Amino acid sequence: MWTYEKRLQYPVKISRPNPDLASLIVSQLGGPDGEIGASMRYLSQRYAMPKSNVAGLLTDIGTEELAHMEIVSAIIYQLTRCLSPEQIMASKMAPYYVDHTTGIYPVAAAGTPYSVYSFASKGDPITDLTEDMAAEQKARTTYDNLLRLIDDPDVCDPIKFLREREIVHFQRFGEAIHTNLRRFFPY
Repeated sequence: MWTYEKRLQYPVKISRPNPDLASLIVSQLGGPDGEIGASMRYLSQRYAMPKSNVAGLLTDIGTEELAHMEIVSAIIYQLTRCLSPEQIMASKMAPYYVDHTTGIYPVAAAGTPYSVYSFASKGDPITDLTEDMAAEQKARTTYDNLLRLIDDPDVCDPIKFLREREIVHFQRFGEAIHTNLRRFFPY
């Protein structure tokens, strides 16, 4: 169905572990505006989209969001690898560690596990694409919030890349509404 290249869409090379940062960034994996919800939203909505070009757009962006899950997971993994029990205990990551060790688990920074309730799929093209634009803006805001809190350039660099992609996706969904509005509802 897809060609999978076994490399990240954007490289992640973090030199210093930091479990406190990982405990924040995990929200972009399984939080309310994270990459899992985005990928599931778009890959679910594509089936009910009446125009094949827009269904294709949802497929393209939905699969790109899967690649973003890989990037976020790589960031979390690199921030938590080789930690001593003392480092974990001294961090905000200790409660997460109790349940998941340093495994990658989709959860919000506040501790709420990922839920499908974090996305919508109505089957109405305007409703769904408007939802998608809002989702991209919320994800961008979360990346902005992370960038305000993080000063490690190794961590900020891939987060800036992900933030830029949220803006592009927002624009593409807006274009899909604008160019297909009459075709969605010809009456």
